[in-house]
Formats: sequence, structure tokens, C-alpha cells
Amino acid sequence: MNKGGFSWKTLLGITNAKRQFARQTGIPTTKSGVERKVGRMVLDLLFGKKKKD
Repeated sequence: MNKGGFSWKTLLGITNAKRQFARQTGIPTTKSGVERKVGRMVLDLLFGKKKKD
């Protein structure tokens, strides 16, 4: 477990690539982000999307 400091993912550019992908597509790359997005889509389908006046 990394307790801060050195990260292979940051060194190889994986972290930045994931961040750019998420921004461009609107699809989160974290497990919790995907769960949030899917849950929101399901709720919108069931209850309809609320419209702002």
C-alpha cells in the first residue's frame, strides 16, 4: 500500500489519462463515480427527470 510519495501510475501518466477520459466523455473512472452515475440514470428512468423552470 502506498502511504504517499511515489506512484507508478502518476509516473506512467495513467492518472492523467483517466482524468482526461472522464472529462471528455462524462463517464467517471472510479467505482463510486460509476455507481453514482448509473444510480442517477436509473432514478431518472423510474421517476422522470426533473425540469428546471
